[in-house]
Amino acid sequence: MKTIIFVCLGNICRSPMAECIMKEKIRASGRDAEFFVSSAAVSSEALGWQMEPRAAAVLRRHSVPGSDRVAIRLTAAMAADADLVIGMDDGNLRAMKRIVAQEDVPKLHLLNEYSGIPHPVADPWYTGDFETAYREIEQGCEGLLRSL
Repeated sequence: MKTIIFVCLGNICRSPMAECIMKEKIRASGRDAEFFVSSAAVSSEALGWQMEPRAAAVLRRHSVPGSDRVAIRLTAAMAADADLVIGMDDGNLRAMKRIVAQEDVPKLHLLNEYSGIPHPVADPWYTGDFETAYREIEQGCEGLLRSL
């Protein structure tokens, strides 16, 4: 079973959206038994918070089951147990590299590596554009699943 962890700053917008979207794509492909998907934050500022309501709303609009999970922080142990740890932007990637053990750095990637989109997924907490974030995350998840 491949373990994938999606990561963003606070684990309340982009990474839980990616977790839910990827789980739905895996379910629709009939490959549930092949993957374990989760998400985490690189910061501790939103630990214990539920998914940002605007992120949950965009998932509902696209008929993607949401999650009642709460924000957690990425740990070196989590990364060690994962096959892929996928960040949303360059800041996430830099922080991920500070958290994980050196031998796990090759597991770290950005989601746009799989989407064909030439830029990282912008944080909708700041942009307010949850629809664009959804589309870019969905494209990345589609590309990731095809690559696996």
